[in-house]
Amino acid sequence: MPNIKEGEMFGIADQLLGASKIKVMCEDGVSRMGRIPGKIKKRMWIREGDLLVVALWDFQPDKCDVRFRYTRTQAVNLSKKGKVPAALDVF
Repeated sequence: MPNIKEGEMFGIADQLLGASKIKVMCEDGVSRMGRIPGKIKKRMWIREGDLLVVALWDFQPDKCDVRFRYTRTQAVNLSKKGKVPAALDVF
């Protein structure tokens, strides 16, 4: 679950741009440029439509870092429990 105190929120992977960049639609309705760190890039693949936890940058609020990717099963379970915001609930 995203830690609100650290500036994290849910997002949906919208478009893969290459070079470890991704366009993310965040729960507040803003489309941001996301960066996939090497730690995540090596361990899990991110596809369009995946539910993500992103951390906003302090100095550029239109950019973010990907912190975690939920699998399809995990995203469906979170959606059934009502944890995913209505703006992102496509599961």
